Amino acid sequence: MISYIEGTIISISERFTVVSVGGVGYKIFTTKQTCSNLTKNEVVSFHTFLSVRETALDLYGFRTENELEYFELLNTVSGIGPKTAIGILDIAEPKTLEMAIVSGNTEHLTQVSGIGKKNAEKIVRELSGKTPSLQLNGEATYGRSEDLDTIAALVSLGYSEKSSREALQNVPKDILKTEEKIKYALKNLN
Repeated sequence: MISYIEGTIISISERFTVVSVGGVGYKIFTTKQTCSNLTKNEVVSFHTFLSVRETALDLYGFRTENELEYFELLNTVSGIGPKTAIGILDIAEPKTLEMAIVSGNTEHLTQVSGIGKKNAEKIVRELSGKTPSLQLNGEATYGRSEDLDTIAALVSLGYSEKSSREALQNVPKDILKTEEKIKYALKNLN
């Protein structure tokens, strides 16, 4: 099994990259965000997951072990395959995904194509208690439904999830309504 690859990027698309290792090009499916942060001829490393099906061998790659861990967790949910799992990680970083599971917020998951309310509830139910322990470093309120909605709104406006989370951390704790959090966060982002 292939669990790690390090090599030079020879091509990049929206959904995958080809990495040359010892003269062999490996097609590695990854998130859109990862692909957008790569450049041709860059030396990269990926933690990988090999999906074996009757008609194909697909390699999925992640820049961190944490992303790979969540991808593998999502694949344990009945009815969720690698393509759906990568779609979920496209809209939610592992930390956001974990908070959605812990808080039972299925709305965030239904943004993925092919995941309706029932599948989102199944993901939350089957992964509840299986996610790695939270290390919030003082972010105890992050993960509440309002916070996840605020992040989703900022991402839909074109901001990265990371910068949205950072802007949310600067919102005073006495601001509770989602609309007010979005306005305050937008001021921080601009």
